[in-house]
Amino acid sequence: MRKSDEIIFNTNYQKLLKCLKLQGKADNTIAFYSRALRRVVAHFDDLPETLTLDNLKDYFSALVESHSWSTVKIDRFGLQFYWRHVLKKDWQWIEIVKPPKVKTIPDILPPSEIKHLIAATCKLRYRVFLLVTYSMGLRLEEVLTLQVGDIDSECRRGYIRRGKDHKHRLVPLPDLSLKALRERWLKHRHLVLDTRHQAPQKAVIAAIPWAPFSRARASKLLSMPPRANTGPRDFSVKV
Repeated sequence: MRKSDEIIFNTNYQKLLKCLKLQGKADNTIAFYSRALRRVVAHFDDLPETLTLDNLKDYFSALVESHSWSTVKIDRFGLQFYWRHVLKKDWQWIEIVKPPKVKTIPDILPPSEIKHLIAATCKLRYRVFLLVTYSMGLRLEEVLTLQVGDIDSECRRGYIRRGKDHKHRLVPLPDLSLKALRERWLKHRHLVLDTRHQAPQKAVIAAIPWAPFSRARASKLLSMPPRANTGPRDFSVKV
């Protein structure tokens, strides 16, 4: 890419980030959409606005071969956003790529299998993580960002902040999950910086102590089968 084109791209890239922020997009969405733009630029080594319809068809055809349809769909949305909000042009996405609509039935574990899964987990923090996730019906991001201040032990409920579509909601808190969280808190109190406050008014808040516990590790834990235990383990978490 020529130097002059790099300047134009960097300017438009910053416009994209600003538009995504002003549209209220989540941090993950901003990261995915901006990655989609960088990926297509790296593929052609040229400005996106110079690409023809055939160029984009060839690009998405190659992308389908190397990535999942989920990634293709996200990249399509990212480029569509860039075309509409930054370039102010129409995006003929139907003529370029249209991911198939697949409706799948989720795998729902019966209570007996969930009990076996949690009982077969050796480490306490993993057991508490799985118990809280299943018993409170939380999504992965929701349970990873759960804070002590979100737990109402008196009313037996949890406060989920900025869940799917940035919605807040209240969920029931079973007694067993509360006992498990209390035991984990007694063994490992973890403090994190609340970055929602601007410096120098940053406040230290108490987070549920799974840290260090990455999203990738948590996703792997939820998807992998339990390993066999060497001995019996009680399902309930003692306090």
